[in-house]
Amino acid sequence: MTEFPEERSIRISKLSKLKKVINPYPYRFERTHTTKEIIDKFNSLEGKNVKTAGRIIARRDHGKTIFLDIRDFYGKIQLYARKNDMEDRYSLFSYMDIGDFIGVEGEVFKTKAGEITVHVKNFQVLSKSLLPLPEKWHGLKDPETRYRKRYLDMIANPEVMKTFVKRTKIINLLREFLDSKGFIEVETPVIQPIYGGATARPFTTYYHALERKFYLRIADELYLKRLIVGGFEKVYEIGKDFRNEGMDRFHNPEFTQLELYEAYADYNDMMKLTEEMFRFLVDRLYNTTLINFQGYEIDFSKPWKRISFVEELEKATDKDILSLSENELRELCREYEIEVTEKTSRGKMIDKLFSTLVQAKIKEPTFVKDHPKIISPLAKTHRDDERLVERFEPVIMGIEVGNSFSELNDPIEQRERFEEQIKAREEYAVIDEDFLLALEYGMPPTGGLGIGIDRVVMLLTDSPSIRDVIIFPHLRPEE
Repeated sequence: MTEFPEERSIRISKLSKLKKVINPYPYRFERTHTTKEIIDKFNSLEGKNVKTAGRIIARRDHGKTIFLDIRDFYGKIQLYARKNDMEDRYSLFSYMDIGDFIGVEGEVFKTKAGEITVHVKNFQVLSKSLLPLPEKWHGLKDPETRYRKRYLDMIANPEVMKTFVKRTKIINLLREFLDSKGFIEVETPVIQPIYGGATARPFTTYYHALERKFYLRIADELYLKRLIVGGFEKVYEIGKDFRNEGMDRFHNPEFTQLELYEAYADYNDMMKLTEEMFRFLVDRLYNTTLINFQGYEIDFSKPWKRISFVEELEKATDKDILSLSENELRELCREYEIEVTEKTSRGKMIDKLFSTLVQAKIKEPTFVKDHPKIISPLAKTHRDDERLVERFEPVIMGIEVGNSFSELNDPIEQRERFEEQIKAREEYAVIDEDFLLALEYGMPPTGGLGIGIDRVVMLLTDSPSIRDVIIFPHLRPEE
């Protein structure tokens, strides 16, 4: 169903009239200056001719003169056009609307009110908008409409575009940081015969050339570790991962992740690297170590707190968590109104309890460390407590932004851990025989780190939802 049928009909009529005298969809326009360049370089451009272009966002008609505001990617500027300067061509303005793209040539000057303006001597219609733009204060406030029609969101709310520019900068800075540390960026398969590196429901597809079912990856981990086996010592990958699960403020089934692995390192080295990485990002983005997220000031200059997963959970519940049976854990979850079923595994219940009772209350940058072995099948057994593993999660403002291990490199123990997961009824647990075979050729001690880029962008742009930092988030189809 076409939106705004009456308005669209009027604009199509104007387009038809334009087509009789000009081509309103030309192939190119030779621009000499952006709107921002004209404003920034006014002192040297005053009185000179420029060519600029953009979308019309405001129009004020005064008899035989017109003032227009146009916006390009870099900013906006005012245009001033007089009938006496253009003769018959001036009449084309009667067929133009807010939303149209225009290219102009004219002289730069400053109005009596002090506004930098281009006095138009010639212009070209570059594209006719057939639908009206959303009004800033009335047309595009509904979050779902904004996500569904992101192109309109960016037109109505230019600050949204700045968030995505900053996202690109954050990813580029991550690359710059890791490259400077000697890490090598690689690409591993997105379509995999066996998903692994995490426990999650995968997206499935069919590989016709190989005549078998394949999966979209849920993590990059097992392929990157194969590279460590093969002789790489510092590798990283930035790419899409996919988990066919729920959506909420912090979760999107298609997400962007950084994973890195360093030979001869452990999770203590990864903590140092994480602290340094975040300080680098914040400093380069804002030239400070302080940011604000949802009204709370976060200081990245200080060392991160380090807390024990098990100790903090036991303080919160007053229970010896690791000694509780499956039924006792289930009752404890229900006591705290945490949704579980008879099929929920011990590991999942422990994780849910921690997320609800401890993680949600963390504000300052914190390393939650030394997780129970039952929920960490790919991490090395803790050197001081066999019930635990050497693992940490960086948590900021209640948001888990990553995961890190001293990586398990004993192939026999790794097989046992995979088998224990299956016995514990961990849904979607699998055994990757090819990965186990690679481990049998030997992998050196290795530290690994995964960082959820979408969540990092949320924090560093003060965005309350993961959908605010994904340009085109998936939504249910409109009815």
